[in-house]
Amino acid sequence: ILGWIAFAFVLQFFRDPGRDIPRGERAVLAPADGRIVKVEKARDPYLERDALKISVFMNVFNVHSNRSPVDGVVMSVRYNAGSFVNAALDKASVENERNALHIATVRGQDVTCVQIAGLIARRILCYVKAGDTLARGQRYGFIRFGSRVDVYLAPDAVARVAIGDKVRATETVIAEFPA
Repeated sequence: ILGWIAFAFVLQFFRDPGRDIPRGERAVLAPADGRIVKVEKARDPYLERDALKISVFMNVFNVHSNRSPVDGVVMSVRYNAGSFVNAALDKASVENERNALHIATVRGQDVTCVQIAGLIARRILCYVKAGDTLARGQRYGFIRFGSRVDVYLAPDAVARVAIGDKVRATETVIAEFPA
């Protein structure tokens, strides 16, 4: 019985269902399934700029496939080794193991999308490299077990989610670029 329970958990955890992509060229899509834990003005530590930061926390029951929130070109991929504290905590953004993508959008907006390992997570997978082109909703990585994804947008982007909202990767619009 324990073997079947473990098998069902692994099967559930590694699922990666197809998703419908909403229309709207200004829409920024959720990069992961989970719950919104941050919507705030912050400093993007990768592009060294003021930004709108939106964080999605994934528990062990969420789909952990990460998808591009925007159409664009990967300008850089930066991996940082680190700790493994609870990904729902603020300090996880700067202390935990993480992998940041700088994406230049077709609209001329820069987006930073950061995969952050959590307390249990010990493995971040990233399938893209600098120079690759991403389409909204395209899979670009995977984080094993509870983790988080931070998205940094230009400060004039408008958040369409609030703390506590549940989001689905690719299907939920988390923000919009200005007209």
